[in-house]
Amino acid sequence: MRKITLTILVSISFSLITFAQIKLTINVYADSLKENERLFIAGNHTQLGEWIPNRIFLERIDSVLWTKTFLFNKNEFLEFKFTKGDWCKEALADDKSVPANYKLTVVNDTVLTFRIHYWKDENKINIPDTITGKYTHIKNFDAKEIQDRDVIVWLPPDYDSSDSKRYPVLYMHDGQNVFNPATSTLGFDWRIDEIADSLISIGDVSSFIVVAIYNTGRRFFEYSNTDEGEKYMRFIVNELKPYIDKNFNTLSDRENTFVGGSSMGGLISFMLGWEYPEVFSRMICISPAFKIRDVDYVSVVKNYSGANKSLKIYIDNGGVGLEAELQPGIDEMLKVLNDLGYKLNEDIMWIKDNEAEHNEIAWSKRAPKFIKFLFDKN
Repeated sequence: MRKITLTILVSISFSLITFAQIKLTINVYADSLKENERLFIAGNHTQLGEWIPNRIFLERIDSVLWTKTFLFNKNEFLEFKFTKGDWCKEALADDKSVPANYKLTVVNDTVLTFRIHYWKDENKINIPDTITGKYTHIKNFDAKEIQDRDVIVWLPPDYDSSDSKRYPVLYMHDGQNVFNPATSTLGFDWRIDEIADSLISIGDVSSFIVVAIYNTGRRFFEYSNTDEGEKYMRFIVNELKPYIDKNFNTLSDRENTFVGGSSMGGLISFMLGWEYPEVFSRMICISPAFKIRDVDYVSVVKNYSGANKSLKIYIDNGGVGLEAELQPGIDEMLKVLNDLGYKLNEDIMWIKDNEAEHNEIAWSKRAPKFIKFLFDKN
């Protein structure tokens, strides 16, 4: 009996050690917040709101001090920023620039203190507000089931609306980050306009149209396998695509219709191709969140027992920070797809850059690869 009791006590003690959590306290001194404003933290963890800018707020202690304490598992990697509830009201650095993400690997109980003096909505940021080439900016595109949003349609150098020539189309998510550094989250865009313009001009790829769809504060839900994700996909397939095909010189068949995005945008791009293979023939999945924390689309694909969907899939990812956390889900998805008959280097192109981080700068560097995957003339 004593031996059994000892075994139980040892097991309980081991469990407590194994699952011990680390306390992280965030203190922020924000001397320019108005009385009716709130301070939010947005980051890469469910406790940090999964990058939703108005989900996790700090408690106001006095006129300048805000605080919140979290419990994380040891060695969890965190990235986060501060906002006033919207990315257009993001906290700025002391030089009034858009800061990079704050990064931390949780090891010991820690107190972090930040001081914020400037906000994006109150200060003019010296970032070029330009898009290279011809484009149409559709403001507040009317959506039936989801929030209205802006859409930018980028047109290739040889586009002429009066001409009979028609073009393939790439639909991209997080549209404010695709072309314009002034509207992008970190002040750095994907540079798809410059990259596409250059590759087309030198003859490496054929001409194509890019439709960049802005995200909203509901990004996480719209870009995942939720009811809102289903509504977002229906919006693209049943509302936006018919409008684009009617008003621009497109090649509207599946063989010339593609979709791409990064992180959660990489997931919803895969979902659109997987669930609407009659509409999309190729998906660009950059640093995709196939399976991480509460998100799991690998199981959906694993349980599929139908016919081959005749899809071509581009996947790439880095190896630093959040990229390392995404790797197990990417590995699982690649295995599941292989088991279903989608072969690497035939149906799937996968590229890994071990030194790359999870941001627009890294994705922009890899953009020529996926553009050539879609539109290479060779």
